[in-house]
Amino acid sequence: MSNPTFTLAEGQPIANPSVSTTLPTLGGGGITTLGDTLLIETLSHFNQLFMPKLLVRGENSRSPMISLLSRRPISLMAWAKKTPVLFRLSTTGGEKGSADTVRDVRGFSVKFFTEDGNHDIVGNHVPVFFVRDPIRFPSLNRSHKRHPATNRPDWTMFWDFHVNQPESVHALMHLFGSRGIPDSIRRVTGFGVHTFKMVAAGGRFRYCKFHFRPTQSITHFSEQQATRMAGANADFHTQDLWDAISHRQFPAWKLYVQVMEPDQAETYGRALFDITKVWPHKDFPLIEVGQMTLNKNPDNYFAEIEQAAFSPSNMVPGIAMTPDPMLQARMFAYPDAQRYRLGVNYTQLPPNRAICPVYAPFERDGMGTVTRNYGGDPNYVRSTLSPGVPSQVVSDVRHTERIEHNAILAQNEIVVDDEDYIQPRELWNRVFDEIEKRQWVANVSETLGDVPAELKEAVIGMFSKVDPRIGQMIGAKSKSSSRL
Repeated sequence: MSNPTFTLAEGQPIANPSVSTTLPTLGGGGITTLGDTLLIETLSHFNQLFMPKLLVRGENSRSPMISLLSRRPISLMAWAKKTPVLFRLSTTGGEKGSADTVRDVRGFSVKFFTEDGNHDIVGNHVPVFFVRDPIRFPSLNRSHKRHPATNRPDWTMFWDFHVNQPESVHALMHLFGSRGIPDSIRRVTGFGVHTFKMVAAGGRFRYCKFHFRPTQSITHFSEQQATRMAGANADFHTQDLWDAISHRQFPAWKLYVQVMEPDQAETYGRALFDITKVWPHKDFPLIEVGQMTLNKNPDNYFAEIEQAAFSPSNMVPGIAMTPDPMLQARMFAYPDAQRYRLGVNYTQLPPNRAICPVYAPFERDGMGTVTRNYGGDPNYVRSTLSPGVPSQVVSDVRHTERIEHNAILAQNEIVVDDEDYIQPRELWNRVFDEIEKRQWVANVSETLGDVPAELKEAVIGMFSKVDPRIGQMIGAKSKSSSRL
């Protein structure tokens, strides 16, 4: 077939495989539905594509922390208690065993074991993400991994994806800056990335974003230092964190939130739910709410880390989701992947087991059951014979959220426009100094050596929309390199 038509897996033609079906709300958000067969098929197939294994690596500690996660999170500062946590940080592009010190976005995940169940913050070490439509995530992942024919990482594939999804430009500005290669896990930032809601009794809510900032200075490797370290000690970050905790030099992060009132959200625009954008600190300052300290290494890596399962769907009462389509899709995709990788009863494994009582007799049986499996209690809902009683906590967090007038369930793509270049432009002009700018250009230019000329021009064109000088500098650097 010279020009095959895109279809679903069973042959039904589709108009656009890069756009999911959503019901739009305010702030550039949208509600995904189970009726979006293309999205569900794409994510579920990707989840079960590989042999069961953990595709990324990381570290763990349970540590004391001031609990943000309470039934009344609007009164954040009133709660001062210690909550055990499990922490994992890893690269996302490489497989297990690949070098720690490559240029890559790091996954930053924390599981809080609270009295109201487990709460997970599953984010990244940069504040924004590459795409805002969840159907593009598997393609993003593939473009950053190995070429299907050569089985090698491929910059042509990488840039071919991103120039055709230019909403990625903000995340690319971070990735190819100094932040892209941290010199220690102990000194990386962590971001929940998505917008969540904090909900009080009676339904009052505020939008929020979560931030972890290390108590140590944020520092990075140069490209040359990182390359040397990758050859000398591919597990450098893993060893550095383990050794620090072993020597009782416990790394710590302050936990902050940004808060936005609903009336502000009504007029705030796309950055409300669009994870390719940030909330400026000058408009929504960081509010300190606690501290996470890593004070224990795992006793057994497989039992405590390889079997750990995180998902943004794990939320305690008082924290709620928003109409961020990426968040909603991850809330399906992560548990779906865990059930395949670890088994249907992965929540019973030690690193995922809640410390509070669990009673879900309607979710039982299956391979890997290690509990008494609820004995003879009814295994169906609304039984008059069941000893279970409704929670009085969950009813406290009911609330409403506005759907846009005349909202349509359709392939509602947010088209890239100049708004998508404003924040990257601010990063370039107001945050990067001249040294950082020149190093950023050098980092990008090094990836373009074997990229076809037409695609190289498209990369230059994309970054020129951030600032014309960027395109000029990349073009000059590329010509200089080609002459050498």
